[in-house]
Amino acid sequence: MQIVGIICEYNPIHLGHLGHIEKTKQMLGECAIVCVMSGNYVQRGDVAVFGKHIRAAAAVSCGADLVLELSTPYVLSSAEGFAEAGVHILDKFGICDSISFGSENGDIDILRKAASVIVTSKANEIISQELEKGISYAAAVQKAADVVMGSDSFVLRSPNNLLGIEYLKALSKFESKMRAITVTRTGGSHDSDYGYSASGIRKTLENGKAPWSLVPQAASEIFKKEIAVGRGPIFLKDMDIMMLSRIRAIDDFSKIPNASEGLGNRFGKYAGEATLEQMFEKIKTKRYAMSRIRRMMLCAVLGITAQDTCEQPAYIRVLAMNEIGRQVLSKAKKKAELPIITKPASVQKLSGRAIKLFELESRATDFYMLAFKDASSRYAKSEWRQSPYIC
Repeated sequence: MQIVGIICEYNPIHLGHLGHIEKTKQMLGECAIVCVMSGNYVQRGDVAVFGKHIRAAAAVSCGADLVLELSTPYVLSSAEGFAEAGVHILDKFGICDSISFGSENGDIDILRKAASVIVTSKANEIISQELEKGISYAAAVQKAADVVMGSDSFVLRSPNNLLGIEYLKALSKFESKMRAITVTRTGGSHDSDYGYSASGIRKTLENGKAPWSLVPQAASEIFKKEIAVGRGPIFLKDMDIMMLSRIRAIDDFSKIPNASEGLGNRFGKYAGEATLEQMFEKIKTKRYAMSRIRRMMLCAVLGITAQDTCEQPAYIRVLAMNEIGRQVLSKAKKKAELPIITKPASVQKLSGRAIKLFELESRATDFYMLAFKDASSRYAKSEWRQSPYIC
C-alpha cells in the first residue's frame, strides 16, 4: 500500500478537500493518506476556526488516516517556509511515497519547470532588481517569471499553483525521493477547492449561520459539538484586546520574522492604534501583503522570533489517526529521521531545541484557548496532557 502525504490547513475541512483526498486515491489506487496540518494558527495570518485536534479528527473522519502537526512558527512563515517545513516533515517521516497537492492547471510538468527556473541566478537577479524598486515580493517573482518562462509564466498567477511550485522547490532542495502528483482545483482563493471556499465557510460561521451543506457530514457533526460546548468557532476579532495588550508591551520588533526593510519599525510606530484592523491599515503599504503583516503580528504576540525557524522542525507531532494510521505510524517509528511524539510526556526525552519549540507551541495554544466562550476550557498547559484523537 502506498503512503501519500498532503500538506493542508483544513480551516475547516469541506467538500472540496474531501474531493482532493478521493481524487488522490483514485489516481494512486489503494493508499494511506498522511496529512501535515497547520495547528491553531494558519498561514494567512489568522487563528484557526476550530482547534487543531478537532480539525485533525474531522480530517480523519473524511478520509485521512493520520494527521501530523505543522508547528506554529513554520505556519506563520512565508509560503516558501510553510511548504519547506511541511515537505521536511513528510520526508523525515521516512515512509511516504508521494505528496499530493492541488493546482489550478493540474499539469505537474509545467509546475516542475516553473519550480526549476524560478530559482536560477537570472531569475534571482531580476527579483532583486524589482524589489529595489519597492514592489512586493510576489510581484517581483512574477516579473522574473515573465522574463525566464515567457508565456508559461501564467502558472504563477494562480495561488494554488504558486503553493504547489513551493512544494516542488522544497522536494528538490531536500533531494526527496517522494514523487509529486497534482489534482486539478478550481476557485480563486488560496483555500478554495473545487469551487468550495474555506474562507466563505468561515464567514458564514462568523455571521452566525450554518454552512454545513458545504462540509462533509461526519466533520460537521464534530464541529457542531465544539460549538455546543463553547470551543469554537474562533476568529481573530475575538482576540483583539488580548493581542493589543501584548503588542503594546513590546518595545523591540526587530526580532520578529520578516521585520526587515523597516517593517518592524512600522509595527512599533502604530502599535498604539485602537484596534488591530486600524493598526494593520496603518502598517500596510503597497509593498507588503496584509497576510505578511498579520503573520508578523501573530509572531510578535506569541513570542516567535526569526531564530525559531532558522532550522527545520525538530520533531513530528501526531494529532489524530484511525486504524490504518496506527499501522502507518508503527511502520514510521522504525524509519523516521525525526522523533515522533504521540504522548506529550515523551517530549522530555528530546533535545533542547525540540523542547523549546514544543514549549513555544504550548504557550501559543494557551493563548488560543483564551478565546473559548466556555471559561472552563481555558486551562493552561493543555499541550502537555493532550494525546492524539483515535478515530
